[in-house]
Amino acid sequence: MKTAKLIIGIISIVLFIFIMFQSCAVGVVNAIESNSDDLSGSAGVLLAFAMLIAGIIGIAARKSKGGGITAGIFYIVSALIGFVNLGTFGDLVVWSVVALVFGIVFIIGSARMPSTKKNKESE
Repeated sequence: MKTAKLIIGIISIVLFIFIMFQSCAVGVVNAIESNSDDLSGSAGVLLAFAMLIAGIIGIAARKSKGGGITAGIFYIVSALIGFVNLGTFGDLVVWSVVALVFGIVFIIGSARMPSTKKNKESE
């Protein structure tokens, strides 16, 4: 599971670039069309940064139970941000589903990790 967490973290960091580019493009289009009610571009930026943070935490703490749960929570929060702010940015649904799947993988993987309590007798 440690390798899967590493791979998902790297994929998240790479996806950050694509999501940011698309979100900025949507923000420019919304500004040109005067869609002041549509927040999907800004939501995409928030989703991208939450995925970046989750990816970094997931890579740094892939051997830790608490780090995996923290990364999973960041992924799920980013998915909720995306689902709540759907608008003209159609790919926001795709990125939200990806973030939700990554979050579920991290949380389930961390919950199934064996505890690393050391016995004082073995020392």
